[in-house]
Amino acid sequence: MPYALAIFDLDGTLVDSFPWFLRTINDVADRFGFRRVADEDVEGLRHASTREILSGLEVPLWKLPAIARHARRLKGEAAAEISLFAGVETMLRTLAENDVQLALVTSDSEANARAKLGATAALFSHFDCAASLFGKPAKFRRVIARANVAPARAIAIGDEVRDIEAARAVGIACGAVCWGYAAPAALRAHAPDIVFERMDDIARTLCRAEIVGRMSEA
Repeated sequence: MPYALAIFDLDGTLVDSFPWFLRTINDVADRFGFRRVADEDVEGLRHASTREILSGLEVPLWKLPAIARHARRLKGEAAAEISLFAGVETMLRTLAENDVQLALVTSDSEANARAKLGATAALFSHFDCAASLFGKPAKFRRVIARANVAPARAIAIGDEVRDIEAARAVGIACGAVCWGYAAPAALRAHAPDIVFERMDDIARTLCRAEIVGRMSEA
C-alpha cells in the first residue's frame, strides 16, 4: 500500500544540527547540573537509546522541560548556523509532487523549525512541534487524524531510536536515516521498516510505493 503521509523529524533528519549540539551540550550541562560530554563519549552516546543517554549523563528528569525550553531558545539564536542537509529540498518537493502529505513533528518550536526549513516549510501540510522527549506518539496520532489517512498509509522518518519507538506505539511504519544523531548500527538493531542510507533513497522508496499502488488500482 502506498504511503499517503510522511511524518518527519527535524534535527538530524532534515537539518544538520549535530555539530551545533556538540558545541552547545556542555554549556547546557553546566547550567542544569548534569554530566559534561567528553569527546570520547560521543560515539558511545550515538549507540545508546534516549533513556540510556539520560541515565549516563545523570540528567535529572524533573529538569527536562526546562532543559527543552532552554535548548529551543539557543536553537532559535543559532538558526543561521544550522542548515538543511544536501538534497532535502529536492526530496521533499518530489514527495509533495507525488501526492504524499508532509508533516513535521519535532521537539523544537514551530518558529525555529520554519526558520531552519526556509522556503521548504511551505511544502508541509502539518506541523506539531515542541514535543516532549517522549511525547511524539500523541503528536503522531494528532497529525494522522488531521491528515485523514489510515495508519497503514503513514510513515514516520527520523534519526533516533525514540522515533522508531514512537512510530511503533501508534502502529505506523518507521523509517530510519543513517546521517543523523544515532549510529546506523543502533537504529538497525531496532529493526525499522526501512533504513535510508542516502537522502535520495527517501523519495525513491516512497514514490515507488506510490507508483506501485496506482498501478494496482488501475
